[in-house]
Amino acid sequence: MFIQPWDAALDDAEWQTWIADGHDFGILSVNGLPGQPPVVVPTHFTSEGTTLLIHLARPNPVWKAIAADLNVTFTVTSDYAFIPGPWRAKPGIPPTDGVPTSYYAAVQFTCQATIVDEPEDKAELLRRQMAHFQPDGDYATIDPGQPPYGRMLPGIRGLRLDVTDVRAKFKYDDHKPVEQRTGTARRLTERGTGLDVSTATQQLRRLDCLGTWKA
Repeated sequence: MFIQPWDAALDDAEWQTWIADGHDFGILSVNGLPGQPPVVVPTHFTSEGTTLLIHLARPNPVWKAIAADLNVTFTVTSDYAFIPGPWRAKPGIPPTDGVPTSYYAAVQFTCQATIVDEPEDKAELLRRQMAHFQPDGDYATIDPGQPPYGRMLPGIRGLRLDVTDVRAKFKYDDHKPVEQRTGTARRLTERGTGLDVSTATQQLRRLDCLGTWKA
């Protein structure tokens, strides 16, 4: 992932807060076997410190790829929007000469994978995930010897991803004039399609963090 200096995370706390703020779905990419394309799997995950926790169905083709190469990448992308050219046109030039771009936030984790296969270890991984996704506890006991999860555990495998490197990108035109960026955030909010509003929120947050915009 190419990151311009102005698109880089301000610090580790920025991307950590962004991930913790409900961004818990991403793409697992595995190098796979020689002569074959990478295996790419969309999935929810739970983060605990420097570890990501995942579980997938046992028939998933990703397991052979991981067994061949434990080095994997996990990418989370959100708060994205297409920015039309006229919104970015410099003063004094025709709006149609403006160059469009994409805004987005992305965090890319480089990881070492460990497959989790023991029944109790898988159950514990699921307990941690359920504590995150269903914190009210409105689910049955997760135990290898009890239904309903006990009989389902053989059909899944757990995956622990130990993070060795993190690259974070917040691409919101931070190198452009303040007036243009605030104008773009306003236009995004007015357009209001897809993730426009959350994208505008990220742009204004970055402006605020950089001390160049005050509400």
